[in-house]
Amino acid sequence: MTFVIIAIVVIVVILAIALITSYNRFVKQRNLIQESWRQIDVELHRRYDLIPNLVETVRAYAAHERHVFEEVARLRTQAVNVQGATPEQRAAAEGELSGALRQMMISVEAYPQLQSNQNFLGLQRELTDTEDRIAAGRRFYNANVGDYNTRIEAFPSNLIAGGFKFEKAGYFEVKDEQVRSVPQVSFGTIGSVAGEQAPPQVQQGGPSSGQIHPQMPGDQGNHQGQPQFPGYQEQPGQPPYQGQPGQYPGQGQGQPPVGGPPAGSPAPQDGQPPFTGGQ
Repeated sequence: MTFVIIAIVVIVVILAIALITSYNRFVKQRNLIQESWRQIDVELHRRYDLIPNLVETVRAYAAHERHVFEEVARLRTQAVNVQGATPEQRAAAEGELSGALRQMMISVEAYPQLQSNQNFLGLQRELTDTEDRIAAGRRFYNANVGDYNTRIEAFPSNLIAGGFKFEKAGYFEVKDEQVRSVPQVSFGTIGSVAGEQAPPQVQQGGPSSGQIHPQMPGDQGNHQGQPQFPGYQEQPGQPPYQGQPGQYPGQGQGQPPVGGPPAGSPAPQDGQPPFTGGQ
């Protein structure tokens, strides 16, 4: 009886330790998520402070780009007003603001004087550094959220999460279609200069027999790389000559035609000398 009581006490103690450990781990992960989110929020506020100065600098050189500046100002105000919202809502507002900023930077390319302005270059550099820190903080935050949400769904930690009301955290993902789109690559333009025609494509011929057939004078339209012979022409519907190298049609191997044209050969065409044969 005493052994059973001791075993029950040991089991209860082990379960209590596991419960406390799992609960404390949930609390630690939740606090880590909150801390990583605060780091992102600091960088977002820094970007909110840089945007008005950047817009005013660009406005001095590109005053007629009024619609771009108004859109950036409107989206900045919208992003500031949703600071108490969920990460998903903040991510949606930040995605729209990033798209408007990108559009403004594209319009800047038409003003070379603005691109050489030191004030603009300094603000652009600070904004780029801030964007890099936001991206790094977003990766760290999403990684912590992934671990936390996995423990909430996994067994047996999900029992503790349900008992103590630990809820899943939201990811901070900026849905930017231009970043997620697949780049279009045209292999026809690689290595070519603007205005230069692409080199002609080489058509693949039949398989080579391994023999070298030098091109003879007047050798045009030769069939399958076979040599042509004086006075020999293929007839319509007749398969091309498939003899051995050095062998004339209708003769033995290595012997030229003697005494006249081979039997069945066509008559000489107009403008060609008659066949005299070898003497």
